[in-house]
Amino acid sequence: MRIDDLLGGPEPVFSFEFFPPKTPEGEENLLRALRELQPLDPSYVSVTYGAGGTTRTKTVELVTRIKAEFGLEAMAHFTCVGATTDELRGTLDELRAGGIENVLALRGDPPQGQEAWTKTAGGLEFSHQLVGLLRAEYPFTVGAACFPEGHIHATSPEADLQYLKQKVDAGVDFLITQLFFDNQLYHDFVARARAIGIEVPIIPGIWPITSYAQIARVTAMCGATMPEHVLAELDARREDPEAVTEFGVAYATMQCADLLGQGAPGLHFYTLNRSPATRAILSALKLWRPWDATHTGLGAPRRPEALA
Repeated sequence: MRIDDLLGGPEPVFSFEFFPPKTPEGEENLLRALRELQPLDPSYVSVTYGAGGTTRTKTVELVTRIKAEFGLEAMAHFTCVGATTDELRGTLDELRAGGIENVLALRGDPPQGQEAWTKTAGGLEFSHQLVGLLRAEYPFTVGAACFPEGHIHATSPEADLQYLKQKVDAGVDFLITQLFFDNQLYHDFVARARAIGIEVPIIPGIWPITSYAQIARVTAMCGATMPEHVLAELDARREDPEAVTEFGVAYATMQCADLLGQGAPGLHFYTLNRSPATRAILSALKLWRPWDATHTGLGAPRRPEALA
């Protein structure tokens, strides 16, 4: 099923993100997570595409397997790194032949060990060009990434937003945000995007905190900030991994409830190929139903401007 057909309905859209494992043990972890998360009935799952396009074959294999074996809608991440335009078309042909209907179009990161992004000879340079190729030649629903705090390499928030509009105008159907931990950043970003004419649904990307060292590394890498009060709570628990996870799950649950109550069209969970944190959060949300004010008395009805 196409993701654009799922968005905008009375129920929010929930999705999980996985990455292609590198070892047999990692593959078993992924399959276990899929089996454990399947009963939560996600709207779709996505599979990432390694830096430099290193997991191209595995990504195609996984999304087709997930759809065929688990009966879950699957979206392939897809970048223009390290491939000519003809090679990009070859991969897209494989995805279409495998019954995949949804693609997340990304410029992609440079290969490991290479700091600057370099266009491949005969390939594409920008993600909006990839979106244009997809829209002109393939029937996929096309998603793209966006950055509430600005892309780490953006020259300014305004320039980053204008580049996003260029991508959307090229044919993007919906957006998924980079992780963030202050919901006001999301609300402000949606308002700024709407103000310049970006009207597609903007889905919050949620990273449940389960490790102090890991979240410190990830936020440093992508430029995401942490509210001072949240950082203080994590610092107080940093020597107790179980306490960090418990706090992280509780915080993410409250964060998600607020987002859904304020009109977010759904949530995209960065699972790291593991299920316990995501399973706990989404189970609580489905019981709580914060998006439905008549059931909970909390929040507000889902606002059309957040779903546009």
